[in-house]
Amino acid sequence: MSQPDGSREISPRAVHEPQSFDLRTDAEERARLADEMGIRAVKKLTFAGQVAPENARDLLLTAKLGATVVQSCGVTGEPVTTRIDEPVTRRYLADLPEPEADEMEMPEDDSAEPLPAVLDLSEVMAEALALALPPWPRAEGVAPVDITVTEPGKTPLAAEDLKPFAGLKDLARSLKNNGEDQG
Repeated sequence: MSQPDGSREISPRAVHEPQSFDLRTDAEERARLADEMGIRAVKKLTFAGQVAPENARDLLLTAKLGATVVQSCGVTGEPVTTRIDEPVTRRYLADLPEPEADEMEMPEDDSAEPLPAVLDLSEVMAEALALALPPWPRAEGVAPVDITVTEPGKTPLAAEDLKPFAGLKDLARSLKNNGEDQG
């Protein structure tokens, strides 16, 4: 880490020019993250980049997340190892408007966040890793499983039940043919 004091925290007020960082994690930190994320292991984890001023009061973080993780296969439970190499961009805005409603559309720029009092690079790294994890890890050669779930005593929906207008084409053809037969 190229922070002068070895800290993983940056005060946004102290960023007047680009500041580089290079986080390396130890076994204890990787084990804690794996436990928090509910995965088997985080074998390697690095986070390197820079935080730079953007406009008068905002910050731009650009980095690369590198990780090797082990998850359980969603079908067999077998270990699945995945290599993650992801670019990470966060824009920290001093004047980010607060959402006005309980539900709202996602903004076009999903990298924008409110400017924090202290920017914790370890938290940014952990969040980036959580977002980069494969949601449905699958062991090599394992095909997706077709699962049907219904309430007890109910008949599961068939594929044709999910396409209510599929029979209209046949009905139209039948009506057309009946009209030709009568002519």
